[in-house]
Amino acid sequence: MWEAMDPGSKIVQIVAGVTGLLLIASMAHALTRRLRIPFTVILVLAGIAISALSTGFPKWGGAFHGLAISPELILYVFLPPLIFESAFHLDARQLRENLGPVLTLAVPGLLLSTLLIGLIVALATPVPLGATLLLGAILSATDPVAVTAVFKRLGAPQRLRTLVEGESLFNDATSIVLARILLGVALAGGLTGSSAARGAVSFVLVFFGGLLAGWLLGLLIGFALGKVEDQFVEITLTTVLAYLSFLLAEGVLHVSGVMAVIAAGLTIGGWGRARISPAVRAYLERFWEYVSFLANALIFLMIGLRVDLRELWSTAELACIVVLAMLMSRAVVVYGLMYFTGRLPPSRTVDTAYRTVIFWGGLRGAISLALVLSLPAFEYGELFSAVVMGAVLFTLVAQGTTIEPLVRYLGLDRPPAADRLAQLEADFTAYRHVLDRLTELLPAGLFSGAVAARLQAMFEEKLIRVEAEIGELHKSELRDDDQQRSLLCLRALEEEKSIYVALFDKDQICERTFRRLMAALDVQVDLVRDTGRCDDRQPPSFRPSLLEKLVSRAASRWSFLAAAAERLQTDHLVTEYEMAAASYFSSSRILDMVDALARLESTPWYIADKIRRQYRQRYDSARQKLDDMAERHPSIAARWQERSGMMLLLRARAESIAEQTEQGVLPAAATDALQEEIATELRQARAEQVGAPKRTKNRQQTS
Repeated sequence: MWEAMDPGSKIVQIVAGVTGLLLIASMAHALTRRLRIPFTVILVLAGIAISALSTGFPKWGGAFHGLAISPELILYVFLPPLIFESAFHLDARQLRENLGPVLTLAVPGLLLSTLLIGLIVALATPVPLGATLLLGAILSATDPVAVTAVFKRLGAPQRLRTLVEGESLFNDATSIVLARILLGVALAGGLTGSSAARGAVSFVLVFFGGLLAGWLLGLLIGFALGKVEDQFVEITLTTVLAYLSFLLAEGVLHVSGVMAVIAAGLTIGGWGRARISPAVRAYLERFWEYVSFLANALIFLMIGLRVDLRELWSTAELACIVVLAMLMSRAVVVYGLMYFTGRLPPSRTVDTAYRTVIFWGGLRGAISLALVLSLPAFEYGELFSAVVMGAVLFTLVAQGTTIEPLVRYLGLDRPPAADRLAQLEADFTAYRHVLDRLTELLPAGLFSGAVAARLQAMFEEKLIRVEAEIGELHKSELRDDDQQRSLLCLRALEEEKSIYVALFDKDQICERTFRRLMAALDVQVDLVRDTGRCDDRQPPSFRPSLLEKLVSRAASRWSFLAAAAERLQTDHLVTEYEMAAASYFSSSRILDMVDALARLESTPWYIADKIRRQYRQRYDSARQKLDDMAERHPSIAARWQERSGMMLLLRARAESIAEQTEQGVLPAAATDALQEEIATELRQARAEQVGAPKRTKNRQQTS
């Protein structure tokens, strides 16, 4: 098939092979929804089938023979974007709350798993302990791709997803570092006290050195993201960060590249997310989801291509021992070690259902394969390759296909009542909107009266059914006043969060104000979820930082610091004014919608009245604070209002230009010129400091 092409070059063959794999991956993803089998499992099985067919029919399968999975391909091409995407999408607050169990599984848990696998295999086989410990380190890294896909589809609890994904992120790095240390031990012929001490020191330096390197690089790229407003540049910077953090850590600093990518992804996904342009934020998330899809598709298809069934059969006895050792060690770590650490303050207990899913969901994948393929030539290298491939295949097929029934059996497939109620309310609102649109379309004459009546009856029936489901949910799971008060309070807090995000995206509040408001809101959400308390809250205030206090005191002694102290004081007043304004806007909005929420959720009037009084107090307090600050600092209040109004008007102009462009009124050239002009004015308005005197030049430019 390929003879007509240049026989001296494999480029065409590789491109054809990758294209074929992507086509197969697309079909496999479509089958996933129908067969209810994890995507990665279908990919591996498809790869095995392709390998068998290409061996039997080399003329038609020649394109796949040039595609060989290698440790360099996994570690340097596929692994950085996969790790970055997982860290970027991981909820940093959830990870922080569950850091104890996550690190327990990832560090001491992996060390214990390595030791147990090594001991069991060494006792059951003639392979020496030094080599079996290396095998244990290779097989202790988990790959949750198939499991997390099931979690997303079923709506499993967010905490369970955080535990599984967090463990995988951190134990990948632990496994790589530990495997490299134990490889040196195995090649040296044994473990000594001095080598163990050197290994422990090396582990700590490599592990935490990677974290530090990735965090610093993430901060650097985050500051750069805050200076640009170009979607291609912003997305490219995150891509550069994913690969650069890994390459810099591994090749230059000789620390953990995986830990560097984790730290970089968490930094951009948490602190850096607010620095990404609002228009780019959603697109960037989709971009990384697609990159993850591509990398996983190619990795697991190539794993399937790499499987040699005859070689697996020849090592079946050892593979069974290894799989049994994996399951036993996993059970000890999850049911034993996590049981005790979950009871140490301030960690929250991980219940038995969660631990069961974590135990059975400990699949192995790309990291284990990359580690075993990267082993240098030594006595057990080929044997370990076959055994690891068999173990990976077992976890993917046996555990990957049964994790969904297990989640359903344990009752972890049902989202919390608050989430289910929110979904039903969204359906209710959508059906109301549909019926409103139907009445708008009737006068156009496009529908006959009979058709319109049937459509109206159909959607009215759906609306009644959803309303009945809302009432049933209240009767069955939200019966007492405390539950309903907590639920209504959570809905108000969620709405408050969306208001703060909108204010920040529209440049009505600065990044510092936004972060402090969101931090205060997260504390309140956690309080309501954990204790059910919905306490009265005053508008959040901004206290002077330690730096401001130190500079203010120093300025009283050294006059050259007076300007800096004045600047910090002004920034403090601006932030305080913005926080009061944000609290005023959010309280006003929620007061307008409390009655609608209460009616929709069948909340008793006295509960809704209490929530209304709380937000009325916040509204009055914020209004009073704004008036007081406007009286005491009129220049700051006037400048903030002018700048805020300018941003709103400029964005309104941009929206009008975009609408006219969609309608075909404006040509492309005119649209580009106007959008660039608006972008320039937005940058100038954003850069204008509220506390600084207004400059005539800028006034002329923006008027």
